[in-house]
Amino acid sequence: MIFPLIDAHAHLWLRQDTEVEGKKIKTLDNGKSDFMGEVRQMLPPFMIDGRNTAEVFLSNMDYAQVSAAVITQEYIDGLQNDYLFEIQQKYPERFFCCGMIDVRVPGFYAHAEQLIKQGFRAIKIPANRLVTLNGKILLTGEELMRVFKLMEDRGVMLSIDLADGTEQVAEMNEIISAYPALRIAIGHFGMVTRKGWQEQIKLARNEHVMIESGGITWLFNDEFYPFTGAVRAIKEAIELVGIEKLMWGSDYPRTITAITYRMSYDFIIKSNILTYEEKLLYLGKNAEQFYRFVNLPELPYIKNMSE
Repeated sequence: MIFPLIDAHAHLWLRQDTEVEGKKIKTLDNGKSDFMGEVRQMLPPFMIDGRNTAEVFLSNMDYAQVSAAVITQEYIDGLQNDYLFEIQQKYPERFFCCGMIDVRVPGFYAHAEQLIKQGFRAIKIPANRLVTLNGKILLTGEELMRVFKLMEDRGVMLSIDLADGTEQVAEMNEIISAYPALRIAIGHFGMVTRKGWQEQIKLARNEHVMIESGGITWLFNDEFYPFTGAVRAIKEAIELVGIEKLMWGSDYPRTITAITYRMSYDFIIKSNILTYEEKLLYLGKNAEQFYRFVNLPELPYIKNMSE
């Protein structure tokens, strides 16, 4: 492999058993989940027990020659802090795990303090889940701003997925202005297929803000492989903020119900739109520096039986 590969957006869980906006999400069998009243294929069907474990992911990573991954979280999976802290201790050179607080429930500042004291180096906020039919939880609310101040003071980074378009961009600008040393990774490539996505990308014009592309193959699923539209969007983002601000992410495992894990990045390698240097930075070097990975393993290419 000519590129050091780091996945800046992936998920792990032992079981889904939670509720979002009054609707249940619960693990079923054969990779399926009850997702808000509808049965959805949440995992590849060969993951029959519904367990999305680090060991299965490591097998995928080794095969695809991905050296390390950032494990983020989402409310639709439930809080996975206990499992992810265990994984962080077990595989420190392969995983960077984010803790998650539930800002939908007042009193979350104390939980943020506890996660930071425990040793989490990042906290995830699925801000896209805070804009609901029942109202909107402001990112600039008093308790959340206290959390951001705490994170800035302790050197803990923020992983955040924003609502579509410009819905939360003004709030993010206020947060960035108030806490300029807070390191921030914005997910889902700014919800790139939605109107106004470029405004989320432009947030990375601030010194400590990065953009990661977890879910980009999902967002361009109608187009499908080789995701030419996604590559063009990456090129547009380069023009807006520079390649040094962009990182590859797969959104494993949900995206590999449609494609293989290797396919989530090899369309970048095969593209003739991006330069070698752009691929090098986007696929791993930027994330290596931002998340401060060290001692990355070198993984050999394993030939398929079909080759």
